Amino acid sequence: MTTTSAPGAAPGAGRAARGPGASAVAVLRLQTTKRFETFGSPLVVLGTGLLATALVALVVWRATPAGSGTWVEVSRGLQLVLWWLVGYMGYNGVQSVATTFPLALTLGTTRAAFTAGTVAHHVLVSAHVTLVALALLGLEQLTDRWFTGVHLLDSRLLGDGDPVRLVAILFLSQLAALSLGGAFAAVWVRHGPRVTFASGVAVVLVLALVAALVVPGVADLAGAFRLWWLSVLAVAVIAVCALVQTLALRRAAVR
Repeated sequence: MTTTSAPGAAPGAGRAARGPGASAVAVLRLQTTKRFETFGSPLVVLGTGLLATALVALVVWRATPAGSGTWVEVSRGLQLVLWWLVGYMGYNGVQSVATTFPLALTLGTTRAAFTAGTVAHHVLVSAHVTLVALALLGLEQLTDRWFTGVHLLDSRLLGDGDPVRLVAILFLSQLAALSLGGAFAAVWVRHGPRVTFASGVAVVLVLALVAALVVPGVADLAGAFRLWWLSVLAVAVIAVCALVQTLALRRAAVR
C-alpha cells in the first residue's frame, strides 16, 4: 500500500514522516517543510519589532527638547521585540500541533515521535531567531548603537547588552511560548474548545493567586531577584507543557 501526502501538503511531506514508528527526526523534517514559516516569518517579526522600537524612539526624539536624551532611555526601556516574538511564538506553537498532528498520524508517525519531533522543532526555531538576534546585537554594539545611539537589542529586559543574558532570555522565552501554544493545541485536539477554554481560565486563576501571594513581598523579592530564577521557571514551564502535550495526544483522535 502506498502512502501519499494529504491534499495541500507541501512537497516531500509524505517522505518526511512516512512509515510506522517514524522517528522524531522525520517529524522534525515534516514540521520544517514550510521553510519560510519556520525560518522566515520569525525573522520578519523580529525585524518589525526592531523597526517599531526605532520609530517610537524617533517620535520621542522629535517631541522632546534637543539634548535631553529621553529618546535613548525610551529605546532602552522598550521591549517590543521580546513581546512581539513571544506572542508570535505562542501562535506558532499552536499551529505546530493543531495543523500538523493529523497529517503526521495520517503519514504513519507515532504519537511519541510526534511530540519529540515537535519539541525539537520548537528548539530549532527558538535557536534560529536567538542566533540572528545575537548577531544583530553584535552589529549594534560595533556601530555604537546604529550610529545614532538608539538601543534596539541592547535594552534592559534583554540583558543590557550582555550577549549571554540576551541568549538565555530570548531562547527560553520563545521556547516557553512555543511550548505553551503546543500544549493548549494538544488539549484542543484531544478534548475540544470547551476543555481548552476551561484550561486557560484555570491557568489565569492560578497566576492570579500566585500574584496575590507574591505582591505583599514584592519589594523583598526585587532586592533578592536573580536572573536564573526566570531560567528555572522557563525550563519548568517547558517541561510541564511537553508532558501535557504527550498525555493529551496519547489518546487524541485524528480529525
